[in-house]
Amino acid sequence: MNRSELLDQLTIEENQRVGAMPRYVIWLFIAALATLAGIAGWFILKEKGQAIPVDLATITHAHNSTAQQHSVLDASGYVVARQKATVSAEITGKLVAVLVEEGMSIDEGQVLARLDDSLIVSELALARAQFAVTQQALAEKQIELKESERELQRIRSLVERSLASTKSLDDAITAYDLRQAAIKEQRLQINIVRENVQLQQKRLDDTVIRAPFSGVVVAKNAQIGEIVSPISAGGGFTRTGICTIVDMNSLEIEVDVNEAYIQRVSPKQSATARLDAYPDWEIPVEVKAIVPTADRQKATVKVRLAFLERDSRVLPDMGIDVSFLEAGSPPVAAPADAAALLIPKSAVRYEEDKAVAYVLIDDQVSKREINLKVRAQNADVYEVISGLTAGDVVVASNLDKLTNGAKVRVRK
Repeated sequence: MNRSELLDQLTIEENQRVGAMPRYVIWLFIAALATLAGIAGWFILKEKGQAIPVDLATITHAHNSTAQQHSVLDASGYVVARQKATVSAEITGKLVAVLVEEGMSIDEGQVLARLDDSLIVSELALARAQFAVTQQALAEKQIELKESERELQRIRSLVERSLASTKSLDDAITAYDLRQAAIKEQRLQINIVRENVQLQQKRLDDTVIRAPFSGVVVAKNAQIGEIVSPISAGGGFTRTGICTIVDMNSLEIEVDVNEAYIQRVSPKQSATARLDAYPDWEIPVEVKAIVPTADRQKATVKVRLAFLERDSRVLPDMGIDVSFLEAGSPPVAAPADAAALLIPKSAVRYEEDKAVAYVLIDDQVSKREINLKVRAQNADVYEVISGLTAGDVVVASNLDKLTNGAKVRVRK
């Protein structure tokens, strides 16, 4: 091989070595990337599988967010009405109309029922006719009195002229006095007949039964065609009441307090009541009176409490529990929007101008989009319009580390 061929071969080998270097570097770079990706994937899987420590909060109604005050005594009792009446007729009669039903609101003086008044109407007409007759008889007697007065004056004139005897004058005076007495008797008779007219009118008015006060009908006790009476009759066929009315504004609470703890209760003391029908609803009440007597058999003292606010959900005879608060504590007032759902601001995260919350389900979280309303009276919570329900448990910390389906654990 000559010199020139040797140089050409060395050039070719050099070029091959130079061309092989980039491919070696490329493969080395790819291997490094694969190694880094594997390490990153391992860390991601490790991070995903590790539970994130969080704090929790529960979605509640506004009335449940009221701060609890210290109770010094608990008691149970019932809602009672101070003004309650079973309305009946003042006379015995047959019902021809009943104009009320249970649950109807009525006003004072409103007609509730009517009795059969046909016989009373006839008796009233007869009494009025008798009154007219007695008045006519009085008019006749007054005419007769005037005639007697003229006759007396004439006889006196004749006696003064010695043209009539003294006996004639005496007879004329007697006749005049008798006519005066007859008029007085007739006027007394008119008064008797007038009283009878008023009595019959009163009986007629009594056939219309009216409400003694405003309230709500809670029971309808009689039907059309039944006999009602103000007194109980034997046999059980006569009703003594037509309906029962309750003044809902007079509702209050009566509880029995063990006499050993009555010293913990005082007038005007604040308390919180919970109806058995609405156990989550806190009702502000106040001690109205402590009945000054004890029950010997139960060893209890009755305490009456007044509602500070009227609510249509409170009904007579409902069972209720009362917690007496420490002296001087203000009553717990339920907010007007007691049904509103509240969520702490710490449990809300904004993603692209959308509010989201993470609901805990078992040991994982579910991402929920929610609609909120700002509450001016409370800077620490939002009002939930949609997206969550009462009782949902949401995450209230480390929201920036959460994703949908992430595992969490509650901080201790």
